[in-house]
Amino acid sequence: MKKSILTLAFVLLWIAFAQASDPAFIAAMQKQLEAKNTIATFEESQAVTNGFLRIAEATETEWLPYYYAALLKTEAVFRFDIEKDKTLDEALELVKKAEKIAPENSEITALHGYILMGKISLDPGSRGQSMSPQAMQLFGKAINLDRENPRAVTLMAQMELGMAQFFGTGPEKACGMARMGLDLFKKETEKVTKDYILPTWGKSQADEVASKCN
Repeated sequence: MKKSILTLAFVLLWIAFAQASDPAFIAAMQKQLEAKNTIATFEESQAVTNGFLRIAEATETEWLPYYYAALLKTEAVFRFDIEKDKTLDEALELVKKAEKIAPENSEITALHGYILMGKISLDPGSRGQSMSPQAMQLFGKAINLDRENPRAVTLMAQMELGMAQFFGTGPEKACGMARMGLDLFKKETEKVTKDYILPTWGKSQADEVASKCN
């Protein structure tokens, strides 16, 4: 019985590795990531999001396409004049799909918290008290899942800074976390290769928080 379980686990691991390392999948993801970096309008954002969703439909066991589609919807809320609450709700649905594929994933958990942070920013007066603890809990969980994840640390720093500004307290904790995030981004840069398709975004946000500390 034990041998059968180990064999099944090996087969599932091999299938996941085979798909994640598939040249066609990597090429499709890289094409969308390159397009993501040139987005200037909401229409372009929608087109790239739809591209990720098409990849998701073709690769049902891969979390990254859903992750990037959710990230793009979240970023669109901060960049464009759109139906913000509706778009963030759509991002939440996508991140939940990613969570089903890859539960207990630090990147997905951090993005989930980021979406909630976006929801809070739309109406901090009525949402802050109930949703801030949820976002903080998600960022804390993301850090515990992977202490080398710069996005989890940076988003926590952003949240800490916002709370410090709201309550009129010092930014020391946020500044410390932002500096930690920048150190982690530096380490992450050393790991990035030509075929790297895992998340690398967020350094500008760490820089922004750190700039409040000078």
